[in-house]
Amino acid sequence: MTTNHNHYLDLAFQLAKKNLGKTGLNPTVGSLVVKNNTVISSAVTSINGRPHSEFNALNKVKNISGATLYTTLEPCTHIGKTPPCVNIILKKKIKNVYYAFEDPDIRTFKKAKKFLASRGIKAKLIKTKKHKNFYKSYLINKKLEIPYISAKIAMSKDYLTINKNKKWITNDKSRKIVHLLRSEHDSIMSTSKSINLDNSLLNCRIEGLNYYKPDLFIIDLNLKLKKKLLLNKILKKRKTYLITKKSNNKKTIFYKKLGYKIILINSLENKQDLFLLYAKIYKLGYSRIFVEAGLNFLNTLLRNKIIKDLYIFISGKKLGKNGKNNGSLKYFKKFLKKKITINLDDDKLYKKEF
Repeated sequence: MTTNHNHYLDLAFQLAKKNLGKTGLNPTVGSLVVKNNTVISSAVTSINGRPHSEFNALNKVKNISGATLYTTLEPCTHIGKTPPCVNIILKKKIKNVYYAFEDPDIRTFKKAKKFLASRGIKAKLIKTKKHKNFYKSYLINKKLEIPYISAKIAMSKDYLTINKNKKWITNDKSRKIVHLLRSEHDSIMSTSKSINLDNSLLNCRIEGLNYYKPDLFIIDLNLKLKKKLLLNKILKKRKTYLITKKSNNKKTIFYKKLGYKIILINSLENKQDLFLLYAKIYKLGYSRIFVEAGLNFLNTLLRNKIIKDLYIFISGKKLGKNGKNNGSLKYFKKFLKKKITINLDDDKLYKKEF
């Protein structure tokens, strides 16, 4: 039992994180209803983004007049595909509303406080340093109208990225963290070269996630994706896009019959090309992409300042003659400064934020 606003907001952020990457273009939001210093209801934004968390938290309880609502993001005031959340706040006779971020959506930005105050409800912004970057991806979405791009790379202790003898470089604990990171994105991007090499399903093989499969985007400008892959067996259960050149339009018939969705582009050579591609993907409803590809493609994204979060896994073992690189590591070694405190046995994890 406490009246500490940051305590309740912290709980709300824990709820919000549950559906990170699973709410489409809507942000994931956590909400708590508190009365007499007791949490009487809680909720998170629903999968695919609707209903919103405030509605979910307030709609499932009765007789909450005078209660306080804590929510991670400013309640919406505009009419979209659902009524504004301020409506149910009024209906349920909530007394106080505390939120940690103002919604960058211009239809709501800084409007909730004024609207609620005019109806006798106290609303207050309470900023929290602990969660200051939580809506970093949502801010990028609204500002640039492209998905938020995260990426990962795995290296041996002697900085080699390909194991000639095995599929993996890092240990099982590191791979589970990768699966968890995948689950926090609504899509994964790779290249035909990487998928042909690993024959990977790129899903979330971790207990509790039920083999969640973020939709998949495959860069294959020259249509070199192999015809016999594990991926081809599950195309009906998962949206998988093949990104190729417009000059290959007639050659895509085979892949369409398999179940791939085709995105045609002119080229992918510079920053403008990349932004045009990611703008297309954003219009399809994707807000967070996790890139798992080889050095060359990652270098292209880094050189053009596309990646916002980079996770670098370093194995505790050297590969020596059993390893190699197919690209330059000049962008990566200098990023090994911010180590994440986590038990990965001999492996290490670093994160670079841009």
